[in-house]
Amino acid sequence: MNINFLDFEQPIAELEAKIQELRMVGTDADINLSEEITRLEKKCNLLIKDTFSKLTPWQVTQLARHPQRPHTIDYIPLIFTEFDELSGDRMLSAGSSIMAGIARLEGKPVMVIGHEKGRKTNEKIERNFGMPNPEDYRKALRLMQMAERFSLPIITFIDTPGAYPGIGAEERNQSEAIARNLFVLSRLKTPIICTVIGEGGSGGALAIGVGDRVLMLQYSIYSVISPEGCASILWKSAEKASLAADAMNLTADRILQLGLVDGVIPEPLGGAHRNIDQMAQSIKKELVKQLDQLQTRPINKLVDDRYQRIMSYGLVE
Repeated sequence: MNINFLDFEQPIAELEAKIQELRMVGTDADINLSEEITRLEKKCNLLIKDTFSKLTPWQVTQLARHPQRPHTIDYIPLIFTEFDELSGDRMLSAGSSIMAGIARLEGKPVMVIGHEKGRKTNEKIERNFGMPNPEDYRKALRLMQMAERFSLPIITFIDTPGAYPGIGAEERNQSEAIARNLFVLSRLKTPIICTVIGEGGSGGALAIGVGDRVLMLQYSIYSVISPEGCASILWKSAEKASLAADAMNLTADRILQLGLVDGVIPEPLGGAHRNIDQMAQSIKKELVKQLDQLQTRPINKLVDDRYQRIMSYGLVE
């Protein structure tokens, strides 16, 4: 079993391993295996297309959490230039689970803010597995307000299981930090574009997810609670997570149908981790297009439309 592949990807992994073996044999011996390799490559592409054309919500959830899925730190150098990282809430910590700074998007200065999970064990610990503490959100708030002051559009990347639920976070008023960000973002006088690149978990995602445009990658998820958390409440067992995922409408296509996001960005065949450069260029193209549209509108109109957008969610009697 290849640990870099999910369970439903194992047949693909086996076929790709066989192709790689034939390539190595072809370089070590006077045997022409090019026709067989080409045949297997076509077979592999068809298998990937077939597998990914019928993913269940739980499989999409697994893909959104894939250990090789690109993070904010991977996308920044591929999408932006002149990135200058900024840290700290000016009160307690650097706020490592949220990566942020000033950069240029096609020459235009912007503020980039995104969750960062880390990849190696020490990085995950430093980044708190992408689960922000209150000070992380206060750092994001400081930079959002700075962006407004200098008329910088805000670009956010959402990828978190949720806000950190520890005792210390609650003592430092986690709920207030999230609520404050929601309040400020709703009236901030600068364009805001939010993109869910992996997991969009509850208030942990919303705290940097209120914008004029909200986008999702094809195999990302957005939900009020994780499937495991939902299953623990409804069935008293996290093992029912796949059933919960089916019922939660957390996939990008379903959330687009519900009108909660503005667009879904297609991923390369097999997911974003299979071609990070292609994925980054697709995101960049969409960000540039959306930003060009938003910057043509009067700022007061932009803010009013954002507020009306928020108030249109759900039904109130």
